[in-house]
Amino acid sequence: MGENLIFDLVRQSLWIAVRMSAPLLAAALLAGVLIGLFQALTSVQEMTLTFVPKIGLMLAVFWVSMSFMTSVLAGFFTDGLLPLIAGGG
Repeated sequence: MGENLIFDLVRQSLWIAVRMSAPLLAAALLAGVLIGLFQALTSVQEMTLTFVPKIGLMLAVFWVSMSFMTSVLAGFFTDGLLPLIAGGG
């Protein structure tokens, strides 16, 4: 297995990780901004007000995007890793 092949595999793996985490991170960012805006407008400074809705929204987004994440990861393994393992490098 050559050096370029390993670097390409690591690059693809990192890109897959970014694609899989993007929906969760976007949901957390959106929830954080909206809740922060709500807290600033109402002067309510409660710690659980930021934590509970953000976790709930992230769980909902994870549940909705689970099939996308599974298909991306399965595609990476079947198209990227399995041919390397079967071909021996």
